Amino acid sequence: MNLTFVSKNHAKTCAIVSASIVVLALLLAVFGIGLNLGIDFTGGILLHYEMNEPFSTDVVRDALAELGINGPQIAMAGPERTELQTRFQDVENPDGIRAALEEKLRETYPQIAFVSIGRVGAVAGNDLVRSAALSVAVAWLLILIYIAIRFDLYSGLSVVFGILHDVGIVLAFMVFLRGFVQINSTFIAALLTIVGYSINNAIVIFDRIRENNGKNSLAHLNREQIVSHSVQESLTRTINTTLTTLVAVVMLYILGVDSIREFTLPLIIGMLSDVYCSNKITGYVWVFLLNKRDQARLRAKKA
Repeated sequence: MNLTFVSKNHAKTCAIVSASIVVLALLLAVFGIGLNLGIDFTGGILLHYEMNEPFSTDVVRDALAELGINGPQIAMAGPERTELQTRFQDVENPDGIRAALEEKLRETYPQIAFVSIGRVGAVAGNDLVRSAALSVAVAWLLILIYIAIRFDLYSGLSVVFGILHDVGIVLAFMVFLRGFVQINSTFIAALLTIVGYSINNAIVIFDRIRENNGKNSLAHLNREQIVSHSVQESLTRTINTTLTTLVAVVMLYILGVDSIREFTLPLIIGMLSDVYCSNKITGYVWVFLLNKRDQARLRAKKA
């Protein structure tokens, strides 16, 4: 049986590739090419119209695109859902945009009436970002405690490393793809979803590692070989579940509106990153930590 699916050299190479991606994104951010923060984080202009008849948000989106406004948030309001509220990033001449948009929409909706215009602050401000970061930190701590109890402390540390890896890769690709996607409050929801997905894959693999560690038939294998054997045994399940989920998420990205794409794109990247990390890196992190522990114990005995 081939037991080299995961090896020390493979894991190091994969870790270097991941670290290089994150470092490149950090360098781009330092030079001012960072995340493309949307209006949930930066605030913007809020326009309010009474359409006086049912309307299509696609028509509004196309009209705004013709005026150079990309990534707007469009909502139907009012008891009859005939009120239009659209929010987009701040512009130099908001009154000119208001008049131009009204003129374009009047071609399709002649009963349109302007209601109000104003500047609004960021919805996802510092408080929300801090709350999200605190939620993730608490989740990591609870995950570490749970896995340390169910498996061992080093498994827990390895899983937390895997989650950090996936979050870092997603953030890095959001920098690379800043021209295609904005970061709004839905991105925070996507990150939390990725955390849950990462835990699920990791627990399956570490459960198999624990099971194989207790098998007499595999007692001749070292830790690295046990990890490789466990990953290979779980690989079919990992591929099947990932492909099944990816098909649904990719279809949502292709067929969904902008707000759905803002959620599904980081989700796709996070899922692919997790498959890569959980099968190529996380297990070897566990091996590395245990080997370091054994070396420390051996040095303590000699001392």
